[in-house]
Amino acid sequence: MITFRTAAENLNFTKTAKLLKYAQSSVTAQIQSLEKELDTQLFERLGKKIYLTESGRKFKVYADKMISLADEAKLVISGFTEPTGVLKIGAQESQCTYRLPPILKEFKNQLPNVKLIFKPAHSNEMVKEQLQSGNLDVAFIMDVVKPEDSLIKEPLVKDELKLVASPDHPLVNKELIFAKDLEYETLLLTEQGCSYRKIFEDYLRESNVYPSNKIEFVSIEAIKQCVIAGLGIAILPGMVVEQDIKDGTIKELKWEQSNFPLITQIAWHKDKQMTVPLISFIELTRRILKMTI
Repeated sequence: MITFRTAAENLNFTKTAKLLKYAQSSVTAQIQSLEKELDTQLFERLGKKIYLTESGRKFKVYADKMISLADEAKLVISGFTEPTGVLKIGAQESQCTYRLPPILKEFKNQLPNVKLIFKPAHSNEMVKEQLQSGNLDVAFIMDVVKPEDSLIKEPLVKDELKLVASPDHPLVNKELIFAKDLEYETLLLTEQGCSYRKIFEDYLRESNVYPSNKIEFVSIEAIKQCVIAGLGIAILPGMVVEQDIKDGTIKELKWEQSNFPLITQIAWHKDKQMTVPLISFIELTRRILKMTI
């Protein structure tokens, strides 16, 4: 079961063998034995790559539960009461930098024997896919509040979107910025799939404004530095630029559409095994972040 889970997460039998310190032939034999026992194909090979089949994706959810339950049983039998295990957390860069550090610090103080694996994600869709596939235990999503059939999502903090530029940008002194004012400006944007980029581009599209000068970045910090350098205008969460605005290195533009319902939410799969570390992390996050609403 552990071999299957490792192979399902890495989609590489050679890497799985190396991680588990097995011969590759042993990994192949174990997977074949499991497929024979379940009477279904769990992996398929397309070219040089392997992929989970639909049956494999479904079975991984139960494999995770069985492994977690077995680990818990061993702890109970051994009399060891301090929670252990691994917690895989996903979030976008802005959450990682400005929201997660105090939560992670407090969590490690409470449960020092739980290993944390942090996985940055560049879009909400990526996070949702990883929650649904079991590659993440819990994640932070910045989006409008909308239902998801397979996910439990709990709103935590309302975020403001800020339209920002360098202090010497011509639009800084304008009383109110409209979509038409941005038509010939250079926009500094996060990657495709980012929720607040989509909100911004939808707003421009509804106003029949299609700026041609766009620069796309992987890093929010890179966007901030380019704003400060005067390379263009950016739309970013308030928590990212709050200190820069106070310091005067970045100026907030007076934007007509600044009140978008962007909410930081904590999410997990509805069928996820609710272990002590997972429950503790969710409760700790509620306590720390909901104080800031």
